[in-house]
Amino acid sequence: MKQRELTDNEHITWTCVQAFAGVGGKAAAEAAERTESAEGTVTVVCTPSGQAQTVRLELPVTWLEETSDDELRAAILAQRQERGDPVE
Repeated sequence: MKQRELTDNEHITWTCVQAFAGVGGKAAAEAAERTESAEGTVTVVCTPSGQAQTVRLELPVTWLEETSDDELRAAILAQRQERGDPVE
């Protein structure tokens, strides 16, 4: 399972992985394919090391290789602000 780790300005370490990644079997592979939208995005789940709640992001299918850490941090922050999480 490929994942990305990064630390934000609050010193929270986030581990981000595409939904259904690492789950085995034919059904899981089909579910992962179905999560890709017509716009070419996939659901990415980012789990914090603590002090925050998990966030779900819609990112380009190439997010793992082409989305910078700064862009990923900004997407996490925007999602947290959108749902009203306390953010420094």
